[in-house]
Amino acid sequence: MRYTCMVMVRPKKFLGQHFLKDKNIAQRIVDSLILSSGTNQVIEIGPGTGVLTELLQQKSIDLQLIEIDRESIAYLKQHFPAMDTRIVQADFLQLELDKLFAGNFHIIGNFPYNISSQIFFRVLEYRNQVTQVVCMLQKEVADRIAEKPGSKTYGILSVLLQAYYNIDYLFKVPPGVFFPPPKVMSAVIRLTRNNRLKLECDEVLFKVVVKQAFQNRRKTLRNALKVLNLPASLLDHALLDKRAEQLGVDEFIFLTQQLENSREVR
Repeated sequence: MRYTCMVMVRPKKFLGQHFLKDKNIAQRIVDSLILSSGTNQVIEIGPGTGVLTELLQQKSIDLQLIEIDRESIAYLKQHFPAMDTRIVQADFLQLELDKLFAGNFHIIGNFPYNISSQIFFRVLEYRNQVTQVVCMLQKEVADRIAEKPGSKTYGILSVLLQAYYNIDYLFKVPPGVFFPPPKVMSAVIRLTRNNRLKLECDEVLFKVVVKQAFQNRRKTLRNALKVLNLPASLLDHALLDKRAEQLGVDEFIFLTQQLENSREVR
């Protein structure tokens, strides 16, 4: 008689692993992925023990799994043999995503708390391919991403993501549905690519303006952006009496346009 050694996966703190064990929550996350937007190509980030993978396999999608943990990969190959050639052992933050899929694709996953913000900056790099993101992450980060102008929670990531994506705050998730349970609440959000193909300004300068504004968020924009050499024509504008958290994407675009125009004149 042949015995198969069952692979076990130990949650690793340095990887930010908290494995979801509630099948109902997993089903709600998978059901939040809208597959009517023209593509069936999906990347799952950090599948861990495959609680989402099991449900995703039941859908008519072209699924790729990105996992950095060797134990998790061994577990996934043992429990989901059909996915054997669809598992990529890699650090998502270092991966060239356009090598995985040509054309558009969706992203889904329970994002590690310690790199969730970095994942979103990576998504922004591939924004012309990433049409949708459904993810569970630390509630504090989810709140920040989905927040509207006027809140202390609203920040750099809010503006940069909302420039290219519509954000839906879907539901909160308590610590007890994970192993091991995290010390904080989680939340699930969905990002859907909007119709803005590119910003109506220099996109690199836009990031500089947004970051500079929020790094000095207690100051009015007149003082916060002083180091960028604001043009004289802008100094008396009412927008500069506001603070960064009070401006929406379009207003940041306007400020960037003014800076850009003044630099072209010089």
